[in-house]
Amino acid sequence: MQYRTIQPILSALYMAAPSVASYAFYVGKQLTADGAVLVGGTGEEVSSHWLQLFPALAHLPNATVTVGATPAAAIPGQRLAIPQVARTHRYLSMEYSDFEGFPAPLTNGGLNERGVAVRDVWAPNREELLAMTPVPQRGLHYADLARLVLERADSARHGVEIVGHLIRKYGYATYDAGNTHLIADSDEGWVVWEFAGGRGLCAAERLKEDEVRVLYPGYIEDFPVDFASSADHMGSENLVSFAVEQGWWEPSSGAPFNLFQVYGDAQDGNKTARDGGFKYMTPADLEAATVAMAPLTETKLMERVRDPRIADDEAGYGQVVRLHADAAGAAPALLRMWNAPTGSLAAPFLPWWLGVESVPPELAAHRYLTAGASASFLNPDFQLQEASAFAGRLFKRVLYYMCSAPARFLPLVTEMLTAFEERSVRDVEWVEKAARALIAGGDEDAAGSLLTYYAHERADKAMHLGRTMVDALDAYVKLSGGWRSPKGSEINDPGEGAETVNCLVGADPDQPRPPRRRLQKQTL
Repeated sequence: MQYRTIQPILSALYMAAPSVASYAFYVGKQLTADGAVLVGGTGEEVSSHWLQLFPALAHLPNATVTVGATPAAAIPGQRLAIPQVARTHRYLSMEYSDFEGFPAPLTNGGLNERGVAVRDVWAPNREELLAMTPVPQRGLHYADLARLVLERADSARHGVEIVGHLIRKYGYATYDAGNTHLIADSDEGWVVWEFAGGRGLCAAERLKEDEVRVLYPGYIEDFPVDFASSADHMGSENLVSFAVEQGWWEPSSGAPFNLFQVYGDAQDGNKTARDGGFKYMTPADLEAATVAMAPLTETKLMERVRDPRIADDEAGYGQVVRLHADAAGAAPALLRMWNAPTGSLAAPFLPWWLGVESVPPELAAHRYLTAGASASFLNPDFQLQEASAFAGRLFKRVLYYMCSAPARFLPLVTEMLTAFEERSVRDVEWVEKAARALIAGGDEDAAGSLLTYYAHERADKAMHLGRTMVDALDAYVKLSGGWRSPKGSEINDPGEGAETVNCLVGADPDQPRPPRRRLQKQTL
C-alpha cells in the first residue's frame, strides 16, 4: 500500500489528540498484602459497557470464528474466518458496542476460568508504521486478541504465545495506533505490544514480582536484541531486523534497543514512555502513587482506579481482579472480579465470581449509548431487559450531579461508595468460605447458587444506593439554587480534546499538566 493512499486517513486521525482509550494497572505479588497479583483498570470508550458471562463451550472440528476490521473501521479492513479451538473457557468480560468502526461486541478483556486476566490499552506507534498499513487491512484487532486469550489461555505466558501465534499466522488490524495487552495470572504478568504496519511486529515483556506497571498509553522500553534466548521476553522474528532495515535503530550506535524509541511515537517531541504523555497523571505518576500504597489490597487498588485525577465521564467502568493460587487451582469458581458498572468515581465496585450462574438484567446490555440505537427501534427479543433500569445510566446520573459541585459532593459520594464496598469486602469472606465448603463436599451447583444469590443481592443493593444518591443530589441541587440550564444547543461533546464532565477542580484529567518550572538560583 502506497503512503499517498493512506495519508488522508492518517491526517484525519492525527487531527485530534487521543483521549479515548483505557487504563491498566499491574501490581506484582511481592507488593500485595496476601501475595496475589492484582490487575485493575478502566475502559474509556464512548459506548455503554455491560457485564457478560460467557460459558465454556465445545466446538465442532470445522468451527470457525470471524475476526478483523470492516470497511467501516478508521483504517478500512476485511473480515476473515479462522479456525476455532475444540473448547473455549468460561469467562467474565465487560463488553461494549463501538470503537473506531470495529464490529460489536468488543471487549477490553476480563477474567477466565484458568485464572488469566486480560486488559487492553492503546499504545501509539510512529507515523511511518501507520503509513505502511495496507488498505484494506487483514488480521485480528485488539478486542479479537483479548477475547481469544480469554477463551483459550491456560496461563499468562500461554496467552502471550497465543497473541504471537495469531499475529504471525493471520496478521494484526489496527485503528489509529498500535495496542498493548496486559496479561496476568497468579504467578506473573506480561505486557504485549502489537504494532501497526501490517508487518506482524509484536513484542512482549515479563513484569517483575516487585513491580507496578501502569499503562496509559501502553509501553515497553529497553528490550534485548537476543530476546529469543530470554525467558522474560518474546517477540516476532523480524522485531530487530525490521527496525535496522528502516534505519530506526543502528546496532553499532551503542544505544539500547528501546521499543518506545524505535517503534513508539517518541519522535513527537515532548513524549516519553513513562513521564510524558497525554493525561494529567502520567504512567510514572500513577506507578509512584500505587507503590506508595504498598502492601496493596483490592480495596487500595479500587481507590487508585477511582482517583478523580484519572476517572471521569470517559471512564466507562472500573475493574479490579485478584489473582491468587488459592482460587485459580482448587476452586476456579471462586476466581473473583470487582466491577463498577460505569466509572468507579461515581459507582460502587461489585464482586463477581467465575462461578456465578448469571448477571442481572440491570447490568446487562441496554440501548443507552449503544451503537445504532438512535437509528433503530428496539428488537422485541430485548424488551424486558430494556425495560429494566440500567446501572450504567443510573450511575452516570450520580456522576453528572456530583461533578456539578465536586468540592461539596465528591467527598460525600466517595464516602458512601467506600462504605458500601467495605460491607461487600467483609461479606466476601464468609460467602467464599461457605462456597468453598460446598465445593469440597462435592456440591458445586449449590456453591454456584450461593455465589449467584449474593452477587445479585449486592447488585440490587447497589441499584438502591444509586437511586437514593440520585434523588438526594437532585433535590439538593434544585432546592439550593445549584441548577443551571444549558446555554447552547449542542448536547454532544464537540470533539476529541474538549473537556468532558469530571470532578477534578481546577484541571482537566484528559490534559497533560504544564511542565514544572525549575527554580533558578538568584545572584544577590
